[in-house]
Amino acid sequence: MEMSRREPLVLALVVVAAMVLAAINPHDYETLWLEVFPVFLAAPLLLLSCKSFPLTPLLYRLILIHSIILIVGGHYTYAKVPLGFWMEDWFHFHRNHYDRIGHFIQGFEPAILAREILIRKDVVKRGAWLVLFVLSICMAFSALYELIEWFVALVSAEAAESFLGTQGDVWDTQWDMFMCLIGASTALLLLPRYHDRQLAQLETTRS
Repeated sequence: MEMSRREPLVLALVVVAAMVLAAINPHDYETLWLEVFPVFLAAPLLLLSCKSFPLTPLLYRLILIHSIILIVGGHYTYAKVPLGFWMEDWFHFHRNHYDRIGHFIQGFEPAILAREILIRKDVVKRGAWLVLFVLSICMAFSALYELIEWFVALVSAEAAESFLGTQGDVWDTQWDMFMCLIGASTALLLLPRYHDRQLAQLETTRS
């Protein structure tokens, strides 16, 4: 259990190392900053709350995965990440779909975050209402992110091309939100029992 208390710091160091690597010769620094801004926003909050309101190990690890996906996308831009090109070759896609991975995890990880906070703060009990609340929060977050992308496009057309990564797809915004919904739904289908065990263990440790 002592190791688990150090885990948030270890994961934070992994994110810092990834950021240092991403800052070495990125596609452009403006896009890098725009893509990784959520990481800079979340990291201090997580570090400051790790003692007063520690999260489950599952959630910390999902946040790490989400952060790495954002950082990689910021380094290359989403339309030029090598993994997306490999997927394009393997599955005969017509574009780089790395951004689809990004928006899937944009629903997957926040679904567990929302679920954990709603349960621990007794906002809503487990059941259908919890699922509805979590999905609604994830979709609201996704819509907000799309509005931010739209605002960036209005302010700077040059930055928007790399930041949005639409690759000529007129339905890119709708696909982004759909992938977020799929990610959130997948998390709620696959992880609740495992998540509940970790929540119970966390409660026992803190009591």
